[in-house]
Amino acid sequence: MDIDPITLEVARNAIYSIAEEMRFIMMRTAHAPLFKEAGDLSCALTDAEGRLVAQGRDHPIHLGVMSSTVKEFLRWMGDTPLAPGDVYFTNALTIGGNHLPDVKAIKPIFVGGQLLAFSVVLAHWPDTGGSVPGSYNTKAREIYQEGLQMPPLRLFTAAGADRTLMELILLNVRGREQREGDIYGQRAACEVAARRVEEVAQRYGADVLRGCFARFLEESELRMRAAVAAVPDGVYHGEDCMDHDGIGGRPYRIAVTVTVRGDVSTFDFGGSDPQAEGPINTTRFVVQSAVYYAAKSLFQPDIPTNDGCYRPFDVLVPEGCLLNPRPGAPVVGGNHETSRRVVDAIYRALAPAVPDRVTAAGHGSGGVVIIAGPSYVFYEAHGGGHGAGATWDGLSARQTTLGNIMNTPVEAMEASFPFVIERYELRPGSAGAGRQRGGLGLRRAIRLLDDRAQLTTMIERTVIAPWGLFGGEPGRCVRIRVNAGRPDEREVSGKANCSLQAGDVLLLETAGGGGYGPPGERSAELEAADRQEGYVE
Repeated sequence: MDIDPITLEVARNAIYSIAEEMRFIMMRTAHAPLFKEAGDLSCALTDAEGRLVAQGRDHPIHLGVMSSTVKEFLRWMGDTPLAPGDVYFTNALTIGGNHLPDVKAIKPIFVGGQLLAFSVVLAHWPDTGGSVPGSYNTKAREIYQEGLQMPPLRLFTAAGADRTLMELILLNVRGREQREGDIYGQRAACEVAARRVEEVAQRYGADVLRGCFARFLEESELRMRAAVAAVPDGVYHGEDCMDHDGIGGRPYRIAVTVTVRGDVSTFDFGGSDPQAEGPINTTRFVVQSAVYYAAKSLFQPDIPTNDGCYRPFDVLVPEGCLLNPRPGAPVVGGNHETSRRVVDAIYRALAPAVPDRVTAAGHGSGGVVIIAGPSYVFYEAHGGGHGAGATWDGLSARQTTLGNIMNTPVEAMEASFPFVIERYELRPGSAGAGRQRGGLGLRRAIRLLDDRAQLTTMIERTVIAPWGLFGGEPGRCVRIRVNAGRPDEREVSGKANCSLQAGDVLLLETAGGGGYGPPGERSAELEAADRQEGYVE
């Protein structure tokens, strides 16, 4: 279809702004602080075939997941008719899934009686049931211990909510009122997106909007192919390891072979370890996300995120390995921990090909801490130091690579939970030295004020430090302690479920980023400033 360039650009910006508006609606209407403050969610629009058209500036781990969700949903639904007003909810791993807490709301959008698009909101629920509060059982050996699995459930129609299905969910998760409010928040974001798409279609015509969707994908594909073609042809290999799986003590290897030929590249994970007994396995959809993020960040970061952007990439993940386990395997930690090791392995592989763009390893963990009491579940992801690059120092106390959520402000935490935040600061001496130094991790101390609580950690880089590149030194590992400096001090593993008593203080110190280049090449002036500001000791 011949589309006027002005119409194309107006439609493009309208569609992108809809994806952004969805995020704000979810954050303003949801109940859990994890959404209202931290924004652990992603929003997207697809065309009628489920091809990703636009995604908000949300969580990078959801890039590949969103590109597959509606396609797999349509495959699951088969000939089942969809109707205006429908909103389906699912966390099934087979529906473009990542882990059970990430629940997707999917709404078909009709214009003139014909299916035109889908709106999707993926939100990390603070609890989806299972054997421990927060749904992170660090000793889980099967997915059934991790929470409620939901195939696509039509929770809403034009007539309203299906109370039977709603009760089925709410009776199997903790924090009933919060979860119900979050469900309605996801629905509201999908509904507003549908109205906005209908408005654009009425202004320009549904056929013109379909043509615009196709052009968005074609343009992103052409730009990404040109970016890949600029990378030297070759076969590149990289590896990194997970600390352990929460059950055994041995590390798990992630290996990738990246083959660049012309304007296409293949990412083959055939050398990775077999699936783990514990919950660090992940799905092939999450591996896609990690590949898309790593490739996009190294090849061409500013290409619009849509289905066309990913067409030059082929991702090979053998069944039965850590990155594509057989059905029933536990996966809750793989979504935000194993995925980051995939990115690090890719960065290591491509460092010789694009040394001016790649960075050393950073904190490389979701830094997940869950504290659950009798009537609350607190979930927080903690950042750390970024790795340094060829001409820049690493940033401090940020989410790294696939993480993009905000921290929960101290005031919001203390207002919502029985905590006092005694310290929240940068962690001195945690950065890796180099010609360019890494960023600092953070230090947070949380005192529990009331009753007993269950503590859960799901954090990597407690054993294997963030590596440096081209002679740069590693950053310091994560350290977690309860009652540091007191007679009852105890160390906590990066993957643990344990108890806290009133008065206990949890001290989390996250990892610093690795350095880039030999430390001896850093100027004396910068080295002195690093020591004065506490980056290195």
